[in-house]
Amino acid sequence: MAKEHQARQIIHLDMDAFYPAVEVLDNPELKGKPVIVGGSRHRGVVSSASYEARKFGVHSAQPMATAMRLCPHGIYLPVRMSRYQEVSEQIFEIFRRFTPLVEGLSIDEAFLDVTGSVRLFGRAEDLARKIKETVFKETGLTVSAGVAPSKFVAKIASDMQKPDGLTVVPPERVREFLDPLPIRKMWGVGEVTQEALAQLNIHIFRDLSQMPLEVLEKHFGKHGIKMQLLAMGIDEREVVPEHDAKSIGHEDTFEKDIIDLGLVKKQLLSLAHRVAHRMRQEQVKGETVTLKVKYSDFTLITRSGTLPEPTNDASKIYSTACSLLGKTAVGGRPVRLLGISISKLSTNPESQLSLFGDDRSPLKKSKLNTALDSIQEKFGDKSIQPGTIITKRRDER
Repeated sequence: MAKEHQARQIIHLDMDAFYPAVEVLDNPELKGKPVIVGGSRHRGVVSSASYEARKFGVHSAQPMATAMRLCPHGIYLPVRMSRYQEVSEQIFEIFRRFTPLVEGLSIDEAFLDVTGSVRLFGRAEDLARKIKETVFKETGLTVSAGVAPSKFVAKIASDMQKPDGLTVVPPERVREFLDPLPIRKMWGVGEVTQEALAQLNIHIFRDLSQMPLEVLEKHFGKHGIKMQLLAMGIDEREVVPEHDAKSIGHEDTFEKDIIDLGLVKKQLLSLAHRVAHRMRQEQVKGETVTLKVKYSDFTLITRSGTLPEPTNDASKIYSTACSLLGKTAVGGRPVRLLGISISKLSTNPESQLSLFGDDRSPLKKSKLNTALDSIQEKFGDKSIQPGTIITKRRDER
C-alpha cells in the first residue's frame, strides 16, 4: 500500500486571478490595471482581484467598500458567471485530454490524477507543463500547477510561485518541502485554529509534526490527528472525478437584508429553478437538499433534508427548501444571503411513467422542464422566472 501511495502522481491546477483574467481577455485595454470583480459597492464582497489590485491589499471575500478605500482607482466590475463558466468548461475540457481523473474544486481549480498517464505523456512535471502551455495557447490564460504524490501537497505547491508557476515536490522531498512552511499555509486550517496552535508554540509544519499526539488530541480531538498527518505529508485521499462529485448549488447575496418570509420564499423559488436547470444540464439527479442562510450579522447556518427518491425537478427542490425554513430563524432575523444546493448526485435515470395521465405525470413534467431549459439556454437565466418574482418586481416599480 505504501508503494502505491508513493507512486501516485497528482497535479493541482489553479487558474491565476481567474475572473479578472477573463475580463482582461475580453477587454485587452484592462491589461496591467487593478481589476476587481465582485458585488455591489455598498453590500457586496470581492470575488476576485487581479495581481495589480492585490498589491494594494485587495483580496477575495473582502467587503467591496474596503477594497474601494484601499484601491480607489481600481476598475470595479460585476460578476459575469455565465461567461466564467463558459471559459471554465473550455479549460476543464483541456484537463480531460490528459486524464479522465479530474476533480473540480471550483470553477477555476482542479486536481488531476495522472498516475496512469505518465506512460503516454512522460513525467508528471512534463505533463503539467504541457497542460499549462495548452491552456495558454487555446485560451490566453495562465494557470499555476503543483505536482506531488498527494492532493494536500499538490495544492500547497501550486500556490508557491503564482502567477503562472510550476512547483514539483518529489516523494522523497515532501518533508523537506513542508517542514519550514508556516501553519497558515495548511489548507483548511482557519485563523481560530492557527491561534490555538500558536498557543501551543506550533508555528510551522515541523512543529506540528513533532508535537506529541496526545497533546493534539486533547486540544483538537480527531482533527488534531488529521492535521499532524497532513503536516507529515500523509494524505491518502483519492481524486474523485467530476461525475461522482459532491453537489450542485446556487446562492444570492441581497442588496438589502430580507426580513419578509414571503419574499424569502420567492427568492428560494428562483434558486430552485436555477439549481434544477443546472442539474438537467449535467444530466444528474440528487437526493439531499441543503438550505444555506447567512443572517445580517454574517452568522452562517445550513439545514438539510433528504428526498425519498432522486430528483432534478425545481418544485420538489423548492418545497424541500421551504420545509427547512422552519429549522431557521428566517422571518424573525434579517437575511443577507440565501442558497440552495443538492447532493448525493447520481446519473439521471429514466423516470417511470405514471399509470394515470394526470398533468403532473413524469413525462409531462419532463417535457415542460426540457422546454424551459431550451429557452433559458437561448436567452439566459433571467428569461424564465416564477410569476411571483416578476409580480413582486412590478409592484416595487
